[in-house]
Formats: sequence, C-alpha cells, structure tokens
Amino acid sequence: MPISNPKRYTVTAALIYANGPIHIGHLAGCYIPADIYVRYLRSNGKEVAFISGTDEHGVPITIRAKKEGLTPQQVVDKYYTQIDAAFKELGISFDIYSRTSKPVHHETSREIFKDLYDKKVFAEETTEQYFDETAQQFLADRYIVGTCPVCANPNAYGDQCERCGSTLSPLELKDPRSMLSGAKPVLKATKNWYLPLDKMQPQIEEYINGHSEWKTNVFGQCQSWLKDGLKPRAMTRDLDWGISVPLPDTEGKVLYVWFEAPIGYISATKDWLIQKNGSDEGWKKWWQHSEDNPDEETKLVHFIGKDNIVFHCIIFPAMLMAEGNYILADNVPANEFMNLEGDKISTSRNWAVWLHEYLQELPDKQDVLRYVLTANAPETKDSEFTWKDFQTRNNSELVGIYGNFINRAVVLTQKFCDSKVPAAGELQEIDLNVLKELAAFPARIAESMENFRFREALTLIMDLARTGNKYLADTQPWHAIKTDPERVNTILNIALQISATLSIVSEPVLPFTAGKISEQLGLTRKTWQDAGKADLLPAGQPVSEAKLLFEKIEDHIIEKQIQKLHDAKRLNELEGKTVTAIKPEIQFDDFAKMDIRIATILEAENVPKSKKLLKLLVDIGTEKRTVLSGISEHFKAEEIIGKKVLYLANLAPRKMMGMESHGMILMAEDRDGSLAFVQPGKEVWNGGTVN
Repeated sequence: MPISNPKRYTVTAALIYANGPIHIGHLAGCYIPADIYVRYLRSNGKEVAFISGTDEHGVPITIRAKKEGLTPQQVVDKYYTQIDAAFKELGISFDIYSRTSKPVHHETSREIFKDLYDKKVFAEETTEQYFDETAQQFLADRYIVGTCPVCANPNAYGDQCERCGSTLSPLELKDPRSMLSGAKPVLKATKNWYLPLDKMQPQIEEYINGHSEWKTNVFGQCQSWLKDGLKPRAMTRDLDWGISVPLPDTEGKVLYVWFEAPIGYISATKDWLIQKNGSDEGWKKWWQHSEDNPDEETKLVHFIGKDNIVFHCIIFPAMLMAEGNYILADNVPANEFMNLEGDKISTSRNWAVWLHEYLQELPDKQDVLRYVLTANAPETKDSEFTWKDFQTRNNSELVGIYGNFINRAVVLTQKFCDSKVPAAGELQEIDLNVLKELAAFPARIAESMENFRFREALTLIMDLARTGNKYLADTQPWHAIKTDPERVNTILNIALQISATLSIVSEPVLPFTAGKISEQLGLTRKTWQDAGKADLLPAGQPVSEAKLLFEKIEDHIIEKQIQKLHDAKRLNELEGKTVTAIKPEIQFDDFAKMDIRIATILEAENVPKSKKLLKLLVDIGTEKRTVLSGISEHFKAEEIIGKKVLYLANLAPRKMMGMESHGMILMAEDRDGSLAFVQPGKEVWNGGTVN
C-alpha cells in the first residue's frame, strides 16, 4: 500500500552508464521529472534526499574503453566529469551525484552480497555460458549480439533488444556472435550465484499487487513478468572489470552490474553524508525500517526509463526483501522513450541531442530545454522531440505567453506606478474572479505534481500565465490610466501577485526563470503554501527594471541543429559502407598493356551544357592532349590548374559532347563518393611512367 503521509522522501534518479554523454532521451525519461518532483517537495518543506550517480561497471564501459583506446577507469573518469558538470548547469538539484567506482560503493555492495550469501539466499549453480574461444573470455550479456526471437532484430543484445524492448537471455538469441571477435561463441561450464526469483515470486507478487496506483505502463510490465513466471537470475559474472565477488576461489568473477548498480543509491547516500558531515552516520533513516519509531516512515521513489522497470520493481526489491531491513520503493514512475526527428535516439549512431553540446550552442536556454522536454514528456507512451516544435514552443509559449505576461506586468508598473508595487483599491467583480482563480491554481498544480503528471502540471502553469494575460487584456490598464489611475493601481497589484505565484509554482520546472522573476519582484515568500495568495508582494515594494525572460529563437539557429543531425546520419551511413569487392583476377600481361604516366594539368574549363565534364589540357611530356573528365561536381576548373596527376595515355580516343577525349585522368573515390586526384609522392617529370 502506498505511504500517505511520509516523514521524509528518498528520491533516486537512474544511475546512468559512464560510457558516453547525457542526451535528451535520458533527461525526458527520468532526470527532469525527478528534479521537478524534488523541487516541488522542497517547496512544500519536505525533508528530501535526491540521490543519483554514474554506473561505472558493466560491459558498456569496457566496450567504450575498447572503442576509444582507453582503460575502463579512464573512460568512467572522463564521462563522470562531463555528465556531472552538465547536470549542474541544467539545474538538476541532486544532493549527491556519486560514482559506483568509489570505495564506499564497493564495500556496501560486498556487504549486502555477503549478507545474502550467509543467509543462504543464493543458489550456487554451474551452468554453461557463452565463451569466446578467440578472445579466451566468457561473454557477459552485452558482449553477445544476435537475432531477437521476438522482433527479429539482428543486433539484439544478450540481455535486451533495444528495438522492441524485450528482456532476453543470451541463450534465447538466434545466431549469436561475440562483440569481441565477431566469432560464434561456444558454451562452457562456469559457476555463479543466482537470486531465486522463482521461489520469491509470491512475495514479489504481494508487493507489486499492493501498488495498483503505479502508472499503467509500470504496473502492466510487472504483471507481464509475473504472468510468465520469474526465473532465477545470476548475480555474478565472469569479467575482469567490476566489484570482485567477496568469496574465496572466485578470481575473475565480479558482481552482476544489476546487483550492485541499484545498491549505488544506498552507497551514494552514505557518500553524501560523508561529504556533508564527515561520516555516514544517519544513512539508515533514508533506507531502513525503524522498529523503534514506526511512525518515522520514509517514502522511496525511483525515477527511471521503461527499460529499467524490471530491475527496480522486481530484482532490486527482491534483493532488499531477502536482506530484510530495507524499505521498498513506494513508487516507480518510469517514463517511456523519447524519439528524435522521426527516429529512435541512439548513442552508437550519434542520433541524439547531447546535453553538453546543447548548453554550449544555446547558452542560457536551460529552462527552454526543461520546458520543452516536460511539455512533451513520454509519461505514458513514446513521444518525439523535433527542433521545429522546440522553436514553436519557445516562441509561441515561453516568449508569447509566459514571458509576455511577466514583462507586461513589470513594464506597466514601471511606467504607471514609479517601479513600486501599487496598493490595491476597491475590487470589482473581474478582480474577485481572477483572485479566486489564482487561489485555486496551486492546489490543482500540486495534485498533478504529487501524482507524477508533470505535463499536466506544466499545462496548468501555462494556464495561470494565460489567466494573467487575459486579465490585463480585459482590464486594459494602458487605457484606464487616462481616466482612473486608482483603478490601474488595483489592476497592476493583482497582475504582480499573479506573477509572484507564477514564480513559485514554476520553480520546479523553470528554476532559472523563477529566480529571475523573484529577483525582479523582490519576492521573499517562496514556499508552496504562499502561492495563490493575494498579498505576496506588499504595497510600496520596489520592482526592478524589466528584463526579457526568453528570447525568440530564429530559423537559422534551428536549421543549424537540424543540419547537424543530418550530418550525423550521413556519417553513420558512410561508416557502414564497405569497400567495393575486388574485381576478377587478371594476368600481369593485361596490366602491362596500360600505359600510365605522370601529367600536369595546364588548362581547365567547363564544358557548355554539361553538369559533369571539365575540358582539360594536359602535358604528358611528349605532347599536350585534350581530356574530358567527369569531375566538375567535385572540383572548380581554376582550382586544379598545375596539378600533377596520373594519366592513362593509351586509352582509345572517345567522343563526348561533340569533342574528342584522349586518355583518362585516374581518380580515387572516397566512401562518401567524393573524388581525389592520385598524385606522386614527390615531384616527377611529365611523362614519367607508373609501373
């Protein structure tokens, strides 16, 4: 059953692999929703620990290390630093952003594993696992690819198909192959320790069935797993990168990354307290039951993407149940996936909007990204990010509605009220109605926040801004000032009170903007309980000079980002291109018939009515010849004069475009179809032969 009135909150955001940068799919999936929720809780005065970090073990790390020519430690150091800095710049308000490579994590993971081992929770089994005979190494799930048995994706991983989302085991793959050598792996006996999920299924079912309030996508996926019947899962692996198994005679074995990674939330909490207080004392109140104080309940909430549901809703809870002292997640508001410009976001294909690049290329627009990703969050189904939608939402909504209202309220106050909050006079019916609406908004927004409906909450926030705009349009203080200045004072007082509430309720989503509004208005009362009140700003309080909160984003900025994606797609296509197959074998005598010589291009001009041909005059040492060459789409005529080239001298003349071409210039074609001259490595005289 859900906890209705917790004393504190432990909120976690998924530990991302430190094998690459953060992209918008990660942000929309869990990090921005988690930050919105935590900021909302803090605004309500709740005690919160917001925990996350990088997952620095597992096969994705070793794959990236191999690709970049680095050690696994160098890889995780590189990406931890980059990810941590990007999160801070975006305003993600973690209490701790830790690392699973830290000693505190290794110690905590080994302790929990050893505790379960001593309690005889694990089943020790010798099974056959895939082994790469070429690399002489057992293959972890992610080192095996093959055809998915569900959707026939030929590049499914041994633990999951990224196309259809199915969770797999290596033995289910058809035509498996090793990612180390490309060879077909063989089965070889090895010993590992398994968590008996099959025996624990009744406990797990009771836990999940007690949370029917979970999002339908989460609850439904869990029920599907339970219906299929849970199976034991190995909690150790044969690898050389990870946390060593704390048992004798286990050299070359590490803890399964999905055993130790969620323990990273616990170790990160300890790390937070160590950094904060010098010791980890007090960590248990965030994670364990308190028998002495049963009323001191802690609500645990995991924010994740849908591909991690099974680990956070079944495997991690099963581990904590078996240990016996830990609280279980009260909610796991997992989001679906965000796609990009009609295609699935892919790190390997570089089809992504990377956070660190966004922050560099669109400076001071953190809240624009937070807004767009929240407005289009994949809360119940997959959603899509497009740069055109990003531009429209910024220009039409943030600039045209939200920013426009705040700017109008402040500018009119400067103009008509000497830059001070005016005193409200007698209230008319329109004033009473808008103040009634204002008072109702915070509770409506809070209800959406508490139920993880952040898109809905954002819609209500924008509705409040629309309410403010409509109020100004209906009351027209710019006209009323001519006949009734006292009436204008009342109108602008109410407009500024709406602005103040907008700052408070916007802060979870738009923290940078909310801060700017508060600074302009001199707002000091910023708790959620203050929002909606008609006296947030006292009469006479100075209002700072108006500054635009958002700026219009022009087409050329968007076009540049779209082109960047197209360039990435083109590069991916080229990387997948293979070298042309070698032509059928010939004899030396066939080759010897060709007379290839060094020549210099003396003149070059375009051939009229031809898109491809250039007319060249070349010096071949013995004479000068005219050659028609189909290279005008690759070179400008004036750029190639004077170049040394390879020239096939004894090719029979050929008539083209009414002219006769003598011989051929030899060119090399790159993978993108571009041409390059084949040239001697040093100065060679014209007519020099190529043997």
